[in-house]
Amino acid sequence: MLRFPARKPKAQRSRLSYGRPPRLDRADQAAALRDTAYDVVVVGGGVTGAYTALDAATRGLRTALLEKDDFAAGTSSKSSKMIHGGLRYIEQGNLPLVRHSLLERQRLRRNAGHLVQRLPFLFPVLERDGVFDKRLATAFESLLWTYDLAGGWREGVLHQKLSRGEVLAHCPTFKPAEVRGGLLYFDARADDARLTLGVVRTAAFYGATVLNGARVTEVTRSGGRARGVIAHIGGDEVEVRAKAVVNATGVWLRDWSGAGAGTAVPAIRPAKGVHVVVPWSKIRNDCTVTIPVPGRSRRATITRWGNVSYLGTTDEDYDGDLDDVHCTREELDFLLEGARSALDTDLEAEDVVGSYAGLRPLVAPPGGKTVEVKRNHEIRVDRDGLVTVVGGKLTTARHMAEQTVDRVERVLGRKGRCRTRDLSLLGAAGYDAEAVVASGGLAAHLGERYGTEARFVTDLIAEDPALGEPVVEGLPYLKAEVVHALRHEMARSVDDVLSRRTRARLMARDASADAAAEVGRICRRELGLTEEEAAAQVEQYTSAVARERRILMGE
Repeated sequence: MLRFPARKPKAQRSRLSYGRPPRLDRADQAAALRDTAYDVVVVGGGVTGAYTALDAATRGLRTALLEKDDFAAGTSSKSSKMIHGGLRYIEQGNLPLVRHSLLERQRLRRNAGHLVQRLPFLFPVLERDGVFDKRLATAFESLLWTYDLAGGWREGVLHQKLSRGEVLAHCPTFKPAEVRGGLLYFDARADDARLTLGVVRTAAFYGATVLNGARVTEVTRSGGRARGVIAHIGGDEVEVRAKAVVNATGVWLRDWSGAGAGTAVPAIRPAKGVHVVVPWSKIRNDCTVTIPVPGRSRRATITRWGNVSYLGTTDEDYDGDLDDVHCTREELDFLLEGARSALDTDLEAEDVVGSYAGLRPLVAPPGGKTVEVKRNHEIRVDRDGLVTVVGGKLTTARHMAEQTVDRVERVLGRKGRCRTRDLSLLGAAGYDAEAVVASGGLAAHLGERYGTEARFVTDLIAEDPALGEPVVEGLPYLKAEVVHALRHEMARSVDDVLSRRTRARLMARDASADAAAEVGRICRRELGLTEEEAAAQVEQYTSAVARERRILMGE
């Protein structure tokens, strides 16, 4: 039997450590929307909307969270996966953002320790064509000291200066003749989709109504005040009543604001970032390495995740369809050229096993380079009480939510206390990351995805040993995890399971398509789908994966 390392109980252990996993039933959630008069309804199920719902619910507000697609289906599943202060924000002179981001990084490390792990970053000093040469290395180290003093020290370790041999030990594929040395500092990483889902489920635990597949088309008003929304759930149109409405739709604010006639909205500038996923054996990095991109001032990064490495990112303006964003062949070639310029690797387009593209919701007018736009957020309250929050980044989502709910409470004429600064997400309380990771194998895999809730997955295997089998060839995800996602994580489809509840689509695109039929069979059994409905989900997923690959390869 799989056992997780024991940990001594704390005197004040959170109640989130115990009990059975909350079973979120879509029919129950939809019924609550029809029957409840809410204090606040939040539109947008990305990480900012999710944290806003959690903050509101823990202050005692009757809260609803509505997402038109799936939780984290947009930007919040397509980020760089980094929880960080942002060195280049120091370069922009935005030290306050860095300082606060590093504080929020440590709150996430504490409150979601199973999902947010320490991540070392390596900057090589190269003989030529590097991010910086040896003459600039001293100046860059001064910047790292500033980063440490701004809050990097909270991770418990300061930056380090590395020799040539140490750099090559961390990433042996760097071209040896070009390496002069390097600098190493520390931030963190997270599976962004699972972090968002963890926030959503914790909000539901504290009483929020949460529903994906609920497309909001209108903000309703009465007496000149925002009083709810119209949501489309399946084939039904539902009026959701609320005393306050929050728009947390991110880049989708460009196309729909919900604002009343004649009301200005923040200037939204979607910026496209892309990543390609390559076999780790082609890179062999044990930390995130930073590489130069020929002809660009922007750096690219390569981060290991299991048996693959994520290579990204570009940062360009985007004015296309917000629901149809892909990495193109031109962007792929651009990233591979950058990798080959710094690394001694035979990396080719055919080696790429996955890709993703996302849009950052920059708050800025057109003009200038996107890399120069500050990542600050904006919260606006309209005359009718509609609250809009946009901008920021994954790391600061909790703080953005805190400020947003502060504004909501002003609209409601009340004042409560924020509780999310020290609030553990489901699975985090009592989790001993070092012990679980050190145990390795399946315990480490499940621990880093579910924390103390991993036992609910192993319970499924105990009941049915067949669920202990992998669901996607070459990846550690189990059939039990598919069942758990459908019963307890509001997954509705093959795509929800393979793209976000697991990250199979990113890490093994073609193998995930091969597994779609089996996932469809499990969906049919767990969700009560007809054979035709399950087959349609499988076809939709495999067709989407095939199209993604064609666009990437320029076919």
